[in-house]
Amino acid sequence: MKDVIVVGGGPTGFITALGLAQAGVEVLLIEAGEDVIDSPRAAVYHWSTLDGLERLGIREEAERIGFPKQDYLWLVRKTGERIAYDLSVLQGTTRFPYNIHLGQDRLAKIARDRLQKLPNAEVRFGTRLERLSQDADGVTLTTDKGEELRARWVVGADGAGSTVRHQLGLAFEGFTWPERFVATNVYHDFESADYGLSTMVIDDRWGAVIVKIARDGLWRCTYMEDAALPEETFLDRVPAAYEHLLAGQGDYRLDRAAPYKMHQRCAEMFREGRVVLAGDAAHVTNPTGGFGLTTGLFDAYSLWPTLAAVVLDGADPGLLDLWAQDRRQVYLERTSPQASAYKRFVFHANGGGAELEAALEGMRAMARDPDVRLQRLMFTKGLETASPVETAIPFPAYR
Repeated sequence: MKDVIVVGGGPTGFITALGLAQAGVEVLLIEAGEDVIDSPRAAVYHWSTLDGLERLGIREEAERIGFPKQDYLWLVRKTGERIAYDLSVLQGTTRFPYNIHLGQDRLAKIARDRLQKLPNAEVRFGTRLERLSQDADGVTLTTDKGEELRARWVVGADGAGSTVRHQLGLAFEGFTWPERFVATNVYHDFESADYGLSTMVIDDRWGAVIVKIARDGLWRCTYMEDAALPEETFLDRVPAAYEHLLAGQGDYRLDRAAPYKMHQRCAEMFREGRVVLAGDAAHVTNPTGGFGLTTGLFDAYSLWPTLAAVVLDGADPGLLDLWAQDRRQVYLERTSPQASAYKRFVFHANGGGAELEAALEGMRAMARDPDVRLQRLMFTKGLETASPVETAIPFPAYR
């Protein structure tokens, strides 16, 4: 019997597994795919998440493979107004006053490689969970190959369509947006249009989030289309969309693209017996602002020390309920409302008029007033919660 089985090989799953294994827990991670999925998804790690990567010993590698950046540009498409600021006000507030740009698959691979080197950890790709049941002593997982796996605890980090959540019979409450996001990785010279490394194009038709994601000139360009259009032909529509989206000089080379539905949904609970949910298995949001990945990482950062203490030190399993309550509250009260507001701002221009002007004035205040900028940049730090174990005196703070 393993101490913990983590289901799902995305960033949240691998980060949770790595933290547990480094603490001394015997961990097995299973992933249905044959390797880490590399379709375009999140690519920005907010400054507030970097301490957690540093604690795990992977921040420097992530920064080396990706790159740090401080600048932001908000561009109003219809008027040409440009509102720019940087993260320099964070100096003295954090050791790492910058974001890291790096595809989420690359971070998962960094954690995977570290995990596979640990003697108390195992990773199995091509292993799909089919059924899950639990009893007083542990959890039994049945794979698509008919194999039965046993663990004392299970972490479901298997994405929005989570089999773990379905097997627990937990509702995934919320709604699905009527638009489809299309995330594309493209080589194009956006910098010739004086775009920032993170540029938010505000428009009610051609709003977009455009960020550089690799040192070799690869950019992520994410836009919206009507979800009523056939998904299977989305690639046929990319060239026409790029006519509106690709500012700057020269041609482009599409690297890859992926369409996906957007949701605001949350599981009715994040712990059921010996099983906990984290990341997109627990909550999903539209990706505007990068708050979904940020919240998932903070799930992992506070989960692994808590679960390690339960497994290794006999800490009260009820601490996992405190963890679950904290993380659910963060999603419902902070992550989802702010991501929804950002989606409306960037992709719908807040409907225009006074509401748009008020939002733009808030961005102008960030650009001109360092105190306002610092206050608003602290939002992503507010998505973090401490491990309940590490606020309790008798239990050790894991490295």
